[in-house]
Amino acid sequence: MKKLRLEYASLLQGEFAPGKRNLLFVFQVNCPGCFFYGFPTVSNLQKAYGEQLSFLGLSTAFEDFELNTHDNTSLLLSEKKLVGETKKAAESHPNDFQLSSIDFPVAMDVLSDASFITQENISRIGNNFPNYSEASAEEQQQFDLKIKDYLTTNPIIPVTFTLNQFRGTPTFVLFDEAFNVLEHWFGHKPYDEIESIIKPWL
Repeated sequence: MKKLRLEYASLLQGEFAPGKRNLLFVFQVNCPGCFFYGFPTVSNLQKAYGEQLSFLGLSTAFEDFELNTHDNTSLLLSEKKLVGETKKAAESHPNDFQLSSIDFPVAMDVLSDASFITQENISRIGNNFPNYSEASAEEQQQFDLKIKDYLTTNPIIPVTFTLNQFRGTPTFVLFDEAFNVLEHWFGHKPYDEIESIIKPWL
């Protein structure tokens, strides 16, 4: 079973200790979809399953690094301040955008530099891909070079986002106390579909 690699720089709000079942919500502050769909989904799940699930929001940055920051995440939590495309979307769709209270723990992903690019981390990333572990040493080396070349093009590397090879935001990961990934999905899903994913594990 795949393991969740969870690292964060600091908890910006609340406290988090993994329970029997946990839901990680990965978002960016400059991500309208995270606010139109992600936050309302977590709020509804918290109301329905708060006694059975522990929740953690993880603010990350894989693009728009000047907006997806620790400071802007803190301002979101303390003042509900919006930035960038999220702010524009809220202003242009005021009836569809209602930011509910964010009352679950929120952390900031570790935003690293080139020091992240070690053979250990390259191998961890490679193991997210099918057949990597069964490839020959030469094939793995070629794959490792491609990973390294990709990472060196990024001025900032979000550690949890990168190690788990998430596709984008919002991303949701259901995991257990040993950080085994039970379910994960990316983007918007209808609420009843999300319930059907989560309920069998509760």
